Amino acid sequence: MTKIEIKPLLEAGVHFGHLTRKWNPNMSPYIFMEKNGIHLINLYKTASKLEEACQALSKIAASGRKILFVATKKQAKEIVSKSALNIKMPYITERWPGGMLTNFVTIRKAVKKMSAIDRTKEDGTFKSLSKKEKLQINRLREKLEKNLGSITEMTRLPGAIFVVDIRREHIAIREAQKLNIPIFAMVDTNCDPRDVDYPIPSNDDASKSIALILDHVSKSVQKGLSERQLLKDEEKKIEDKIKSETSLKKDVNENPSTDSETVNEEKESTEKKKRVRKSIKTKKEN
Repeated sequence: MTKIEIKPLLEAGVHFGHLTRKWNPNMSPYIFMEKNGIHLINLYKTASKLEEACQALSKIAASGRKILFVATKKQAKEIVSKSALNIKMPYITERWPGGMLTNFVTIRKAVKKMSAIDRTKEDGTFKSLSKKEKLQINRLREKLEKNLGSITEMTRLPGAIFVVDIRREHIAIREAQKLNIPIFAMVDTNCDPRDVDYPIPSNDDASKSIALILDHVSKSVQKGLSERQLLKDEEKKIEDKIKSETSLKKDVNENPSTDSETVNEEKESTEKKKRVRKSIKTKKEN
């Protein structure tokens, strides 16, 4: 794991917290100082917590489980969606659907409904519907795509969730806590870090700060995914080797005559070698 530098964190404004009157006392271990009525976050603590979170996320990704990214605030939407798409992970950037985790079966049904509409369009049954019905189905499809389009690949509950603002996404946090899903989050000075398993003390309002943290996170997830792929490739090689060996054994068992022929040939060659050696010896003696 590469060590996280302090300078880029400082340049991105990760250290800027909220006004001192808005602070949460539980964030005091991560606060460095107060300046002009604003709390400043200790970037050494941020770096160590970010490293810890990245290592854990890499392990989850390597295990083959999905990580759900959650950010519905304006300045984080685009950054989160891009990062999640690059590493092929599910994300929520629109309104959090109530029961997304605790009532996952119903959410999956809605996703299946979306794919069922797509199938009707492909097989031609959609064309036979009336104009009004077509309009209603298209509206429903658009609504489902907007809210759930980014989680179509998530067939089971995620292995972890990554949240940008825990105060704004409090419903997602509560649902994950109920199901004991590990929570990774960017935690500002006005948040309670006790609600999160892996808090990353940082500025969750500035787009530069969000982009930098997500860059580190997505790289660690990508690393975990590549490790998993390497392991799969190695397993496949071993399987192919075993298959080839078993097929060779079968051939030998099926054709024992060929095996005995090779043995006889080897014997003959060794006998010839012996004769040649004997003749050389006798010549030397003479």
